[in-house]
Amino acid sequence: MRKLPAWMKILLGIIFWVGGITATVSAAFLLTSFIYRNIDYHPSNYVTQLINTLIGCILMFILLVCFVLYHRPKQMALIDMITGAMKQIAKGDFSVHLGNKSQFPDEYSEVVDNLNMMAHELKQIEDMRQEFISNVSHEIQSPLTSINGFAQALQSDQLSSEERQHYLSIIETESKRLSKLSDNLLKLTSLDSEHHPFDPKPYSLDGQLRSIVLASEPQWLDKSIDVELRLVETNIVADEEMLSQVWNNLIHNSIKFTPIGGTITIAIEPHDNKVTVSIADTGIGISEEDQTRIFERFFKGDKSRNRSIGGSGLGLSIVKKIIDKHHGTIEVDSRLGEGTRFRVHLPLKQETRH
Repeated sequence: MRKLPAWMKILLGIIFWVGGITATVSAAFLLTSFIYRNIDYHPSNYVTQLINTLIGCILMFILLVCFVLYHRPKQMALIDMITGAMKQIAKGDFSVHLGNKSQFPDEYSEVVDNLNMMAHELKQIEDMRQEFISNVSHEIQSPLTSINGFAQALQSDQLSSEERQHYLSIIETESKRLSKLSDNLLKLTSLDSEHHPFDPKPYSLDGQLRSIVLASEPQWLDKSIDVELRLVETNIVADEEMLSQVWNNLIHNSIKFTPIGGTITIAIEPHDNKVTVSIADTGIGISEEDQTRIFERFFKGDKSRNRSIGGSGLGLSIVKKIIDKHHGTIEVDSRLGEGTRFRVHLPLKQETRH
């Protein structure tokens, strides 16, 4: 049902009222004329017109009442349907769908369309919430199971000193994993809120990257990785602490997934009003299918690989969130077995957010 423009609705309303009044006054004239002929009564023209107008208004009123009574059940049925749908949504049932808006009168079509859209969006949010809770529960349960199992094993008096030290080392590793998970969840929650501190200030981007590479030197030296820096002197206005999390995450990921003797290249490419930071490695790479999902929370491409290396699947979600807050973008280019390149594009200046 096509929605009529406002001017056409007004025109049709005027035609309806004029036509209705004309029809009812004409009917009143015919009725009174018939009565006058039968009772042989001949009133003056003024009285005749007055009586006809009065009877016409009465007939018009009766016609309107009949019209309302005819349409009221349909309107009430529509209102009951919409009210029922809203009650379902209020109870957490987001599977509500009232059908296509073209099936409803114009005055209800927009309400129906908005209600269907709201239910669909709420269902998506609920699905994401359930998936998030499931992922968090799984990530917490795994280290807790390990900690509980090895804590019980430590109670045995038959353990050797080496075995005891090994179990304690596992418990320590799993505890750190839980702590990292908790820290990342808190970061994501804070970044999702509108009140997360965002304090852009001018600083040296190339100096920041050099410091992070130097701080991670024990990790890349341990794997005999060759780190190449192609850093152009660049000053940027951004939140230094937040971007530090981005570079730390991307660089440590490169170290983690690059085999012994590999290469990591970090470069700055300045442009007119923006800068691109490129972090490339000769690591194991990411499949084309996984590249479309790596910024999703808790997503892990190769499950067996992640079990051995560790990680909760939250790091790149945090990276994406921070870059978004800086009005920047991040892209990935990778091939399995050939390596991965992340390119982060950032404006050189930021507007302070309150």
